[in-house]
Amino acid sequence: MKNKTVLFLGDGMADEPVDELGGKTPLMAANTPNMDLIAAHGRCGEMLTLPDGFPTSSDVANMSVLGGDLATELCGRGPLEAASQGIKTDKDDVLYRMNLVTIDEAGNLKDFSGNHVGATEQHEAIDILNREIAAKWKGGEGEYIRFYAGVSYRNLLRLHGAAFNAKEVEYHKPDDNQGNPFWDHQVRAKSPAGEYTANVINEITRQALELLRGRGANGIWAWSGGKAGAIHSVSEKYGKKCAVVSAVDVINGLGRTMGLDVIKVEGATGFIDTNYEGKADAAIKAIRDGYDFVYVHIEATDEVSHMQDLGLKLKAIEDFDHRLVGRVISELGDSVSYCVLPDHPVPLAIGKHTRTPVPVAVYQPGVQPDAVKVYDEKHAPKGSLGFLKGGDLMDLLLKD
Repeated sequence: MKNKTVLFLGDGMADEPVDELGGKTPLMAANTPNMDLIAAHGRCGEMLTLPDGFPTSSDVANMSVLGGDLATELCGRGPLEAASQGIKTDKDDVLYRMNLVTIDEAGNLKDFSGNHVGATEQHEAIDILNREIAAKWKGGEGEYIRFYAGVSYRNLLRLHGAAFNAKEVEYHKPDDNQGNPFWDHQVRAKSPAGEYTANVINEITRQALELLRGRGANGIWAWSGGKAGAIHSVSEKYGKKCAVVSAVDVINGLGRTMGLDVIKVEGATGFIDTNYEGKADAAIKAIRDGYDFVYVHIEATDEVSHMQDLGLKLKAIEDFDHRLVGRVISELGDSVSYCVLPDHPVPLAIGKHTRTPVPVAVYQPGVQPDAVKVYDEKHAPKGSLGFLKGGDLMDLLLKD
């Protein structure tokens, strides 16, 4: 039987060499004794989480880490975030992730996060959209739309009706388009079957610009839509009791649909001010309460990478290492297995996700370590785990 395992996921933590750091990556330059400890006493490698042919988004990357079959199970962020919120859906529902965004006077996307819109402004905006758009919207027979508040800028748009078709609608990721013309990157139909859905979304978007005028978050951006699909259960596949700890709906929704119990942590924000200690303590308690596998996700490293803020990225990496990884290891000791990796890189130079494989380190009690002594993008790929993809990592951690 495999040991109990805690997987630490630093969203967007991997990077490229930075001139200001003398050619080191932030992960190489940061003080990370606890991740280095996992590497030095374990085995290292790299993993492909964003293969060609799929969006470079976190739902894809985290599904890869959890061993999902992207070709048959990928359903888009919208349905996953709906699952996290406990929104019941049916076969005629299409769910889109909907960012509250900031658009400048020239019509360019200024901030994909609406300047990290606060809860008060967020809920006011969603209330306005439901009152002035959803309640007054005239669609076909039995059709309706709804807006749902998530965490900060991360919200949902629900389109209910048999005529809606997300598969035939092309979308653009907002975090890939900061500074670009807003309307040039909105949804478009791939075929006649997607025209109705695209037209509805673009009309909703146009109305929202008028309704939210003058606010910090003055627009919406719908993307990564789909219908709930059939995703395999990690817990059932491996016969393990599994849990996820995250601040953001897409990860909690993915975890829930893949058979992981969602553990909520007070003060988990999805940003630099998140409750690292609370997440660590939740993971520790879960292991002690009988869980076999705990997936601990941190969003802060991704957010500050999109902001292209070197100082905050170094701080986020060190907080991840000291306040989360170190706290868990000091409490659970060396009888538990540990894994650390990002889901994808977000190089500071471009502030966008890339498909570069990510470094992986795995410590398992009683398993001979390899020669790698530090955890970073340069050294981990030289380890004995080699190149991982698909379900390789989950098999390594959970398969008896």
